[in-house]
Amino acid sequence: MPLDAKTLRDFYRTPLGRVVRRQLTTAIRARWSRVSGLTVAGAGFATPFLGTFRTEAQRLACLMPARQGAIVWPHSGHCHSVLVTENQWPLPDNSVDRLLVVHCLEQAERPGPLLREVWRVLKPEGRALFVVPNRRGLWSRMDRTPFGHGLPFSRGQLETQLIDALFTPVDWGEALYFPPVNQRLLLRIATPIERFGSSMSIGVAGVILVEAKKEVMAPVGSGKRVAQPAILKPADTRSTSGVRRF
Repeated sequence: MPLDAKTLRDFYRTPLGRVVRRQLTTAIRARWSRVSGLTVAGAGFATPFLGTFRTEAQRLACLMPARQGAIVWPHSGHCHSVLVTENQWPLPDNSVDRLLVVHCLEQAERPGPLLREVWRVLKPEGRALFVVPNRRGLWSRMDRTPFGHGLPFSRGQLETQLIDALFTPVDWGEALYFPPVNQRLLLRIATPIERFGSSMSIGVAGVILVEAKKEVMAPVGSGKRVAQPAILKPADTRSTSGVRRF
């Protein structure tokens, strides 16, 4: 069963969760340092990491899967979170410049339709950044962390899923080399451990990060086009049922 939004929110309020948030935000910003004037969205439970874009992005949204439930985000001002099904998002085709997918793909009931929806909403020049549990890492084996739930991936498995959904991986990385424990001493040295692990590239980090671009098929042969994923109609989000305040 996927973790619900309240459990995920509560984890990121713990000392371990705050360190995870800091380390992953650093890794995300290293790839997306400038988003001024862009439309940025998150899929899954991305709110701990979207806040860093609030003062820059022209538009910001968090798409929370119905299987997890949703929370109101942010706590003040206009609500940017919306409850969605995995294969119907309330966004037009080609409308998102940057899409952060975290606590999402590994917990999806069917990854294929979810990836097709990611493909649909991305602009032709857009990028998606997937953060998934590493099958070889310690974090995927510890069910007291969010990354210990759902289906972990190896790099090869993730690459196959993305290519099949018409994405081209353009950058690979890892994060969370430090152990998933709440001991104060280990949390204090998490950053040096992270730097050492990333320099060694030993493949046992807690999560895999891959940035991928959308493949737009070009005409081939005598003007024929290669089939593209089916375009799904956006969901009706006029109802606010399922969105919870905590």
